[in-house]
Amino acid sequence: MKRLLSPFTMITFLSIIGLTSCTSIFMSLYGMKKTKTVDEKTIARYTTKYNIPAADSYEMDTAYFSYLFSLDTAKYKEQIKNHYQPLQALYYDKSGHLKSFQVNCYAGGFPNLKWDRNERMTTFPPKSQAPLDSLVPVETQLNYLKPLSQTEKFSIERYDYLVIVYWNRFMGRQSKRLIHFVQTNSKLEKEKKVKIIYANTDNLFAG
Repeated sequence: MKRLLSPFTMITFLSIIGLTSCTSIFMSLYGMKKTKTVDEKTIARYTTKYNIPAADSYEMDTAYFSYLFSLDTAKYKEQIKNHYQPLQALYYDKSGHLKSFQVNCYAGGFPNLKWDRNERMTTFPPKSQAPLDSLVPVETQLNYLKPLSQTEKFSIERYDYLVIVYWNRFMGRQSKRLIHFVQTNSKLEKEKKVKIIYANTDNLFAG
């Protein structure tokens, strides 16, 4: 049998096109579910399940995709593709520059994405998977994050690094594993102050 797509390319493709009869088995092997809209109660249930502090929990505004595709899609094709993936971890430094970019389509691995492939997660910030860019400044990221009822305000100026984690219920255990790797990796930094916030993207992809 010819292998048409690598596993990490396929998981990106399936996460965007949704569930069909010919992809359901492949999706189940990755622990993926069908995309659907979720309410705050559902998000809260998964934040508990995935060890996400409620105070740091947000929902990604569904207008975010409109922003991405308002950019020059010919000039920034690859960058836009990276920024609309369902699982991401973006590491911004104190000056607002993107210093590390972890994206599901670069992780590889089966039946679990290998976030620590090539020992990327052995340093803080991690070695970047995806090429770094300045397409989405940290201020823009924050503008598209909607606080939930238990979210607590914070001052970005108080931290040396801000990590924004994109996660969702439809990616199942792949979301949980990404969160675990990010949280474990952050403990490597003993001197500088690190803030991790979590952006649920279920409604962004279900819309």
